[in-house]
Parts: sequence; C-alpha cells; structure tokens
Amino acid sequence: MAATELRLPECPAPIAAVLQRLPSFPASLALATALNVGLAPQLPLDVSERLRGKRLRIGVRDARVQLDFTWDGRRFKPLPRQPQVDLAITASGPDFLRLAQRTVDADMLFFDRRLSMEGDTELGLIVKNTLDALERPLLHGGWPRRGRS
Repeated sequence: MAATELRLPECPAPIAAVLQRLPSFPASLALATALNVGLAPQLPLDVSERLRGKRLRIGVRDARVQLDFTWDGRRFKPLPRQPQVDLAITASGPDFLRLAQRTVDADMLFFDRRLSMEGDTELGLIVKNTLDALERPLLHGGWPRRGRS
C-alpha cells in the first residue's frame, strides 16, 4: 500500500450478517450493470468469445456476499445464485475497489492471500490478464482524502 493511499474499511460484521441474508440477485444486477459500463466496452473479441456463457462469481469476503453473473457475448447478465460456477474470484470489498481503480496489482493480492480464484484456472488467467491490459481503470477517482473539502 502506498504511503498516501487511504486505508479503506472492511464491511462491519453486523452489516455483513444482514447482507448475507439478502437475496443475491439485486446485487448481481448492480454488478452486471457496472461491468457493462466499465468493462464491456473494453473487452477484446477473443476474450469476449472465451467468456461467452461462462458462469462467474465475485465473492466479497468481508460483506459475506456472492454475486453470480455471465457474459452473453454482448453484455454481462446477472444470475441467481448458481450451485456451481466456472470461475469464482474472492477478495474483500476494499481490495476489489482498489483493483477496479488499478491502485493495487492482482498478483500482489493473490500472493498476499487477499485474493483467491477457484475453478477454471485458464479462464482465471484470461480474466486477470484482460484486467491488467485495460487502457483505463474500471472506476475513476477514489475516496476523498482526509483534510480536504
């Protein structure tokens, strides 16, 4: 973590306890919508073809939620909770935010055991390499720094 990077808080346990009881589909819809805005326009054709029809899961460890979605070749679509997925990527909410802003490297999180991938390892490498090659971050900006208005 850079000396000037603001330490983002993880989801408090009482909030996570509530979140894990909620249906996952509305949150999966929000994630798919965000991916369609930030990631879909940047997906190379070969990656688009490789992702088509794959069941993917983002697990937010500190919030205790799992968001399932797929790529139909044109856009990301939310899925209800799947019994099995092709690839599951798990990290804390703050670490996912840092990844989306490209302020931290996925390899560093992986080797620090803060990010995990389960399932199709080849697909996992394709996703990781695609995110590394993006021309711009999925999220721009960041959290306001303390002492600024």
